[in-house]
Amino acid sequence: MTLPATDGDAALVGRALELAREAGAHGDVPVGAVVAAADGTVLGAGRNERELTHDPTAHAEVLALRAAASALGSWNLEGCTLAVTLEPCLMCAGAILQARVSRVVFGAWDDKAGAAGSVYDVLRDRRLPVRAEVVGGVRAAEAAALLQSFFTDRR
Repeated sequence: MTLPATDGDAALVGRALELAREAGAHGDVPVGAVVAAADGTVLGAGRNERELTHDPTAHAEVLALRAAASALGSWNLEGCTLAVTLEPCLMCAGAILQARVSRVVFGAWDDKAGAAGSVYDVLRDRRLPVRAEVVGGVRAAEAAALLQSFFTDRR
């Protein structure tokens, strides 16, 4: 179960969708992410760049977290929201918790590798010392269509 989305959440996922389209145009899986402060100011953004940079950790979420931490001058992103077009994977969920992000908002569910409620629920795992609020399914149809189109073109 996820929390309800706000109008601001839909706008943040919209910005992440723009980044996802850029990633897809460069041959990477079309995933985009933004980190916003509590007032909605975007602190960092990223798009998948694994193919572009040959870096297996260059997921949109990780790049957005790095940019936000750099902008704030701190690794601690408590009070921030990370919005992403696809449910975070295990690696990204771990990075999100390490950064102390308070909220995660995402578009499409990932029933193969998701770690925010579908396959795993790392972000809300009560056994861990840090957790994040999760809002899933925001602009899910748009996010899923973008991914489906990308993979259909490659098969």
